[in-house]
Amino acid sequence: MKKLTIESLLKLEDYAKARDEFRRKVMTHKQDRALRLGDNLSLLFEDELTVRYQVQEMLRIERTFEEDGIREELDAYNPLIPDGTNLKATMMIEYPDEGVRRERLVALKGIEKTVWLRVAGFGKVHPIADEDLDRETEDKTSAVHFLRFELGAQAAASLKNGAALAAGVEHPEYRHTLDPVPERIRDTLARDLD
Repeated sequence: MKKLTIESLLKLEDYAKARDEFRRKVMTHKQDRALRLGDNLSLLFEDELTVRYQVQEMLRIERTFEEDGIREELDAYNPLIPDGTNLKATMMIEYPDEGVRRERLVALKGIEKTVWLRVAGFGKVHPIADEDLDRETEDKTSAVHFLRFELGAQAAASLKNGAALAAGVEHPEYRHTLDPVPERIRDTLARDLD
């Protein structure tokens, strides 16, 4: 997948005009990229469009129009775009009650390393987590993590050719397996491997 460039982004005033329609398009697009693992954990698999939306929104919110600021956003978000044999996801730990969430983030320390994907016929692939910065403290984990699943060339080719995909998490305090991943999501993720 191609990375975003300054030239590929809309200027702030053009984005303001296109924002409502673009947002609807992205929300529909995300439906086949979101995977729930139990009641309190979800993965949103990123691609060029989801990252484009995030960058455009950040530029809009921060009213960034200078090249250096735009380049900083691109440097932060471009690594979330898959590049060949990997899938990249934003992992969210979701507990609506703030007190419960605080307690669970302590109990779930290290959970980002226990998430896995498995292409049928291959072993589980655990992610490389939070390459940009450490999101875990000595006491607790973060509610948001960025994950890169390196499938390898053979597993990626197999997934592209229709192999089933499973996903799960195996933390002592949170376990869930989804086997198989719904076909519409599997097909969407297989297209990310081009």
